[in-house]
Amino acid sequence: MTLTLEDRACGALVGAAVGDALGGPVEGWTPDQIVERHGGRVHGIVGPWHENWRTARPIAPYHKGDGHVTDDTLMTHALVRVYETVRDHLDAYAVAEHLVPDLMSTPRWIPELEAEALPLQRVFLAEKWMVTRLHYAHVDPREAGTGNIVNCGAAMYMAPVGIANAGNPAGAYAEALDIAGAHQSSYGREAAGVFAAAVAAACVPGATAASVVDTALSLAKDGTRAAIAAVREAACAHRDFESALAPLRAAVAPYDSVGPDYRNPSLDARRPSRVHAIEELPIALGMLLVADGRYEGAVLGAVNYGRDCDSIATMAGAIAGALGGEAAVPAVWAKQVAEASRLDLHAPAAALAAVTREIFAHDRARRRAHESAFAAIASPR
Repeated sequence: MTLTLEDRACGALVGAAVGDALGGPVEGWTPDQIVERHGGRVHGIVGPWHENWRTARPIAPYHKGDGHVTDDTLMTHALVRVYETVRDHLDAYAVAEHLVPDLMSTPRWIPELEAEALPLQRVFLAEKWMVTRLHYAHVDPREAGTGNIVNCGAAMYMAPVGIANAGNPAGAYAEALDIAGAHQSSYGREAAGVFAAAVAAACVPGATAASVVDTALSLAKDGTRAAIAAVREAACAHRDFESALAPLRAAVAPYDSVGPDYRNPSLDARRPSRVHAIEELPIALGMLLVADGRYEGAVLGAVNYGRDCDSIATMAGAIAGALGGEAAVPAVWAKQVAEASRLDLHAPAAALAAVTREIFAHDRARRRAHESAFAAIASPR
């Protein structure tokens, strides 16, 4: 039975949030450190890495764990709100006109702070860059991402773009590249486009993990494409994430600019390049392949990979959720995350699905107008 748009939107956004919450407490650590801390691999929601998380460095003052989502989900939901306002395709100007004011002016519940605060007070420096460049410096939105650190900041919240272009990966890729121009450059911006395309490809009836990765490779450029290809080759030899952890890291390492020590990046880290790629997207796609598209396997593989695993699990969760729909995401996890984070995880998905139907109607009207105009041009009387 073909899943509905609403099923896939819910699977993608709830799936992304749950992956984010599972990965948050082990972000920044290695697979071996995760085993030592938790007495084995993580198989669900766990508590903070440090009991004294309020003061422990480098975690403080964020309560990562216990089902709390991170800035990945906060930014994803913020982008959904922009779609709700514009009710059409977005571009870099929509970021300047709607996303930046949302971050700056509307207090919201921030799970990791256990308080109501402006989202701007939680997001990372790479996201605060948008506020500086767009609100204070009045930079052209299409160029505002230039000069920012090149990381997964733009890619991590692009799942809504894939749903808004469900079944149209090329459209999702182009739209995400435009949006991300206000935030990132180089391979960070490229990853945003490819991730959105992967979510859109997962919405195609009959899609599989392999077809999603094939679509991603057909659109990806430069180091991003090479990194995804290398990880795909490595992933094909594994059917469980335990055996895949080290081989996938080895496959992506030549393209990852951060280096082996995630908390002590190399001097070349996060600089623009045509030969590098962010680590998060290729690994998310690799774990998707290892799990053959199954949500739990893909997300738990991402979580136990460590490093920037909240974003890896966000991406793997969004794609696997779009493939399998809401039922693919364990309901007990979704319930725990929603309650712990004090967030309605389903409302943004329902809102986005409604807007996506409006966008498709706009696209169809625009296409028919183009067809009519072209027919007159091509066959003048």
